[in-house]
Amino acid sequence: MPDPKITLDQVRHVAMLSRLALDEATMERLTPQLESILEYVDQLSRLDVSGVEPLAHAAPLHNVLREDVAEAPLPLDKVLQNAPRTDGTFFQVPKILGGDGDSVD
Repeated sequence: MPDPKITLDQVRHVAMLSRLALDEATMERLTPQLESILEYVDQLSRLDVSGVEPLAHAAPLHNVLREDVAEAPLPLDKVLQNAPRTDGTFFQVPKILGGDGDSVD
């Protein structure tokens, strides 16, 4: 059997960087699994893909677009009907910048 490409110490290090609290038994179980993943990636890296076009998705995607046609706006009362709070013709929202205490509860 060839030397492992990933060691238990490396799994511990990755777990620490990932802030995962894994016990020793779990890390010992993950070590060969991660090794297997790395071997598979190594197999993929050896494939000749010189004639393959790069793609963003495995399945073809098609945007469904409509004409951008201006229409009559909604009436103001309809626009504001579901707003929790309004101020005249405006939506009223909590203040997020500043700190003078003028926030909406």
